[in-house]
Amino acid sequence: MALESKDKAVLSAVAAREKKASDILVLELKGLSTIADYFLICSGITTRQVKAVAEAVEEKLSKETVYPSHIEGLPDAHWVLMDYGDLVVHVFDEDTRHYYELEKLWGDAQKIEI
Repeated sequence: MALESKDKAVLSAVAAREKKASDILVLELKGLSTIADYFLICSGITTRQVKAVAEAVEEKLSKETVYPSHIEGLPDAHWVLMDYGDLVVHVFDEDTRHYYELEKLWGDAQKIEI
């Protein structure tokens, strides 16, 4: 059985937490955007941690046979974007996250407790 969008977001957040990501936030975008139903936004202190978080998310979801259609930003790892269609995962280093402030762009979105 395929995972629901929210379950993918929660599993991704769990994977991020297991790699000690900070400021983990899941936003529900249903009705606000056609981009995705959910965003996971989180931070790593170093580019090494950003990569580790992204890899952990990919590994956890792949165990549920959920694969990204596209991954961007792994070589530099300042902002890794993982597109799962109904879920978009954003793993930032702290400076890049503060610069783009995606949370403010999606301020109307409902925050999902993890």
